[in-house]
Amino acid sequence: MKTQLILISAQAVPNFTPVLDERFKPEEVLMLVSDEMQKQSELLEKIYKPRGIKVNRWAIKDPWDIEHIRQRVEDLLLSNDYQDISLNATGGTKPMSIAAYEVFRENNLDIFYVHPELDRLIWMSPKRPAVDLADRIKLPEYLLAHGAERVKERYKEGVIASIRELTTELIDNIQRYEPFLAGLNYFAATADKEDLLSDTIDASYKGNYGFWDLVDLFEQAGLLYKKGMQLGFPDENARFLVNGGWLELYTYACCLNIKKTSSIQDISRSVEVYRQQGNNTVKNELDVAFLKDNRLYLLECKTKRFTGQGKKHSDGNDVLYKLDSIQGVIGGIKAKSMLVSVNKLQQHHIDRARELNIELCCYQDIAFLEERLVNWLSS
Repeated sequence: MKTQLILISAQAVPNFTPVLDERFKPEEVLMLVSDEMQKQSELLEKIYKPRGIKVNRWAIKDPWDIEHIRQRVEDLLLSNDYQDISLNATGGTKPMSIAAYEVFRENNLDIFYVHPELDRLIWMSPKRPAVDLADRIKLPEYLLAHGAERVKERYKEGVIASIRELTTELIDNIQRYEPFLAGLNYFAATADKEDLLSDTIDASYKGNYGFWDLVDLFEQAGLLYKKGMQLGFPDENARFLVNGGWLELYTYACCLNIKKTSSIQDISRSVEVYRQQGNNTVKNELDVAFLKDNRLYLLECKTKRFTGQGKKHSDGNDVLYKLDSIQGVIGGIKAKSMLVSVNKLQQHHIDRARELNIELCCYQDIAFLEERLVNWLSS
């Protein structure tokens, strides 16, 4: 295929997966685009142009006027002598898809459709076997195509052995350590940015052996040290890990462990996504994010206890609503999300997660996170 005509809509994935697959990669992409979708066409250009693909737009005034659209597509074909042009009939409004399909069919030109769930190219005309598309897009490109202005991947490296040993100990004995994690989180959060020393630990903690066992565990991993009745941290990354970041690393390591067998195409943690919202720049932080079959998966990792007894605006529900919102904004309708929490959730939190279609892996179930991830991806 030398030229592809694509129909611009809010869903980006079907418009870029056939372009990125080397078997179908065109020299030029023509965008059939209405005024309302100009922003989306600009986002797609960020994916195409760095790959040396020429991009042009063919404007339509009304994406719901089928006769107008037919005429515009006919004008397009007459405007140039296209020797090898195909139609991706997946996007746009239904009138756009129908009108373009009819014009291409009348001219005996190639037409295909991208299955939204299976990421499979289905030939509509002429009839040929369907083809599974290659999963070539990476996280930053995916997020840019879904409205991000800028994406910063802070960490892509693996998880070192000492941290894996620490997280394994914590997860395997979560019943023992969970009651004291909130206290450790608190003191890590109070550490001054300059000297990285926590607030003074008050006398009530002196006989709290579970808390000090937890402190000793992190000290053995080299992530903190005791200075009198304060906790010190060798650097900001260590403070972050003590303040709950260790669960992010554990989750990230589990995803890395199944990357090859589960065909995960790209994965990262601590991803910063910057979006423009009116005159303001909004930053969203993704604990762990990965792509499989060109679908975005988000994992939010929490070591804090959720409060609120069945209240609509309890902090547990707030976390779930926020995760659901971010999923929709930066991942589109195909995106999925999971909450990984070291704490037991109350029943109203479980019910809310089910309503929002958010997967849960909490408390003792975290020991089986890899298995849960494999089942989630295959469901």
